[in-house]
Amino acid sequence: MVTAADPGKTRTSVWLSPGHGAPARRRSEAPSGLDRDRITGATVRLLDAEGLARFSMRRLAAGLGVTAMSLYWYVDTKHDLLELALDRALGELPLPRSAAPAPAGPPASAEPAAEGWSGRLRSLACGYRRLLAEHPWVAPLTAAYPNIGPHARAFDSALQRLVDATGLAGACRTGAHLAVSQFLHGCGGAARRTSEGDFALALDVLIAGIEAKAARPGA
Repeated sequence: MVTAADPGKTRTSVWLSPGHGAPARRRSEAPSGLDRDRITGATVRLLDAEGLARFSMRRLAAGLGVTAMSLYWYVDTKHDLLELALDRALGELPLPRSAAPAPAGPPASAEPAAEGWSGRLRSLACGYRRLLAEHPWVAPLTAAYPNIGPHARAFDSALQRLVDATGLAGACRTGAHLAVSQFLHGCGGAARRTSEGDFALALDVLIAGIEAKAARPGA
């Protein structure tokens, strides 16, 4: 049974391990009443209650009424469990409906703002900010781990669809995607230190810049 990451080796993401990192061992000695989903949910609740700095497998096990060693029947390392909890939290974020790429040029004036890509981007950004405020431990984990779980990939795909809908192409589209990603992980990561008004103003400036770029011929 592997209970800790080997400090002499490069760690592999739980999402890149065979079977998404689920240990192959499943013997009669495995504790009953536990499964990976229940453990991941308890991890999210413990991180919300006590924070990332105080999180430990021992504290988690105590909350579940099992021994710390019991958890390692379902995850190989604490890092794997934190990755699972991170993606579980990202799954709480409502994603905008799919949008087909808009034609090149300025956005159609007849399209209501709330229904256009800018309105959906605002909703996605504000939802992400709320998520980070509710789960302060998510921001540092997104910086520490590759963030490639299914919910993280769904979020990035939704963001890519919104950028596609701006009508930008090539390097401009890539730059817009990077700008929005950096904004969300930067300004959004400081959710507790940035007022809602300041966040909304910064988001308006970002969207206005993308709109201006999309309105330029050849963008």
